[in-house]
Amino acid sequence: MNTKWGSLAIVCLAQLLLAIDLTVLHLALPGLITDMRPTAAQQLWIGDMYGFALAGLLITMGNLGDRIGRKKLLLIGSVAFGLASAVTAYAPNADLLIAARALLGVAGATIMPSTLSIIRNVFTDPAERTMAVGIWGGMGAAGFALGPIVGGLLLTSFWWGSVFLINLPLMALVLVGGLLVLPESRNPGAAAIDPASAVLSIVGVVAAVYTLKSWVIDGFAANVALSAALAVAGLSLFGRRQRRLAVPLVDLRLFRHRAFTGAVAANLFAIFGMIALNLIFAQYMQLVLGWTPLQAGLASLPGGLCGAVGGALAARLVTWWGRNTVVAVGLLCSAASFAVYGQADATTTFGYLLIGMVIGGLGVGFTFAVTNDTILAAVPKERAGAAAALSETAFELGGSLGIAVLGSILAATYRANLEVPAGLPPQVGDSLGGALSVAGQVPPSVITAAKLAFVEALQLTTLATSALLVVLAVAAYRTLRGIPKVIPDDALSHA
Repeated sequence: MNTKWGSLAIVCLAQLLLAIDLTVLHLALPGLITDMRPTAAQQLWIGDMYGFALAGLLITMGNLGDRIGRKKLLLIGSVAFGLASAVTAYAPNADLLIAARALLGVAGATIMPSTLSIIRNVFTDPAERTMAVGIWGGMGAAGFALGPIVGGLLLTSFWWGSVFLINLPLMALVLVGGLLVLPESRNPGAAAIDPASAVLSIVGVVAAVYTLKSWVIDGFAANVALSAALAVAGLSLFGRRQRRLAVPLVDLRLFRHRAFTGAVAANLFAIFGMIALNLIFAQYMQLVLGWTPLQAGLASLPGGLCGAVGGALAARLVTWWGRNTVVAVGLLCSAASFAVYGQADATTTFGYLLIGMVIGGLGVGFTFAVTNDTILAAVPKERAGAAAALSETAFELGGSLGIAVLGSILAATYRANLEVPAGLPPQVGDSLGGALSVAGQVPPSVITAAKLAFVEALQLTTLATSALLVVLAVAAYRTLRGIPKVIPDDALSHA
């Protein structure tokens, strides 16, 4: 097998698995809620803890890959991810499940930056690199589509934990294929990882996300004020330390280049809405429309497949339109899809939802293929792990923020729109899933009102996200203007 394209196949398989793992939980949540009866806060932590751990550790792990070897780190991560998946599948209660999801995130953080940095080192031709990154991104979109299908098939016959066991055979393929095909690459001049920087990055990122999540739910309470102060202090000290280090974990000088900054910001905010939408719509399709997990998974398939198509087409579109136009069009497509979803209600048909899925899927593919390639081109290939870590951190932090912020807005709006009569179980006021879990103990009219409150909250959340994406599209068009269609090696870092 050709080493270059064989390596792309291996890293794409790893990317596919990580995307599948992120989305299968969304379909499993309704069954998990019925089984474990987690509180509304626990539901959010179950959904976003994996992303929190990833976001906090990606920068450290990306630099570690540069130091010890990207292939080695990917293979270590594959073994750890498989073991953590088994632990997650058999977690007996909500608290242990949250802890297991954190362990899974730690393992995933070793894999994610390795995949992109391997592409950066294997594909030395700029045009081929753009195409490879587009295919890599398309596989991620395909994983988002396949996750609900695989999860839906499993959930028709097995318990919710079975969705994590699919990781084991796929990770075995990555491990064996990686051993046989992947070339090793590392930065021969890499410095030792600075422990203080690693700790500060983890503390700052996790505290920032916790602040936003808790602020929306609880208001500016004492715990929110404390976590906000911790986030500001951690990130400020991290930035100050990076400026003093000869070889920092994050080279802050990269953010002087508007192309790099614009690409990172586009990554963060585009995934902000997409991940949250997957979680929200998995609940909408099952709890409001009454579809089975498999039906919900099949219904989500067109969006993910269109994302894969968009990623594959992005390299060609860049040669015609330029980078800024492709990213802006992608973000506007995503905004249009959210506007479509903003009209959904309890009687919406699949045909109507399909319009939003196709438009939004193509938009996501366009955006991520170009932004990720731009980020990778910003640094020498010896520092590819660090650059890939920044790209993936924006991706995962945006996803975590999306689940935390948009999920919390949805929950808060649901509670504000629903008047719960006295004497009913508290689960009714927590969430729609909670209300349905005690449906036999409440009048049917209350369940109907709960569904209506959820739909109204969904409409508000999606329309607000659509407006945000329009603003971001304009900003991306301006910041990426003038960036070459084909970026030569290390061009941005010398700009």
